[in-house]
Amino acid sequence: MKEVLELLNKHNIKYELVEHEEVHTMDDMEKIGLLEKGYVCKNLFLRNANGKMHFVLSCHHTKEIHLDEIAKKIGSTRLSFGSKERLEKYLKLENGYVSPFGVINDESKSVIFIFDKELQGKEKVGFHPNTNKATVYLSFKDVKKIIEDHGNDVVFIRL
Repeated sequence: MKEVLELLNKHNIKYELVEHEEVHTMDDMEKIGLLEKGYVCKNLFLRNANGKMHFVLSCHHTKEIHLDEIAKKIGSTRLSFGSKERLEKYLKLENGYVSPFGVINDESKSVIFIFDKELQGKEKVGFHPNTNKATVYLSFKDVKKIIEDHGNDVVFIRL
């Protein structure tokens, strides 16, 4: 979390940090009122069929995800969830900590970030700052800028 907050402060990005008990599900987040504070996203770490491409998919927590449709929209082979070993290797994160902020740990700049087009223009989007003991709310344009400035690709699709 410290590295994420340092990055936000370094770039003078306005944000709201809410520290809270560890959460594992959207139900956990709802119980402590986090879903009411902004547009909270779920984030999935994915890989293609041969494991040579990795993705973080972010969308509103209520969206249904169909990996076969997403693969077609991004021109990929079959998608599946990346293993905890791959998540550690590429983003240095644990299961449950996946978010666009993982980009700061992607030394190879190889993970592609896929966002639902609905996120564009949102002023208060919530993501975990690489830990599930806090949520950071900020504008989506700032999230996108962080990823692009790091050198990773950003793709938009309609879910």
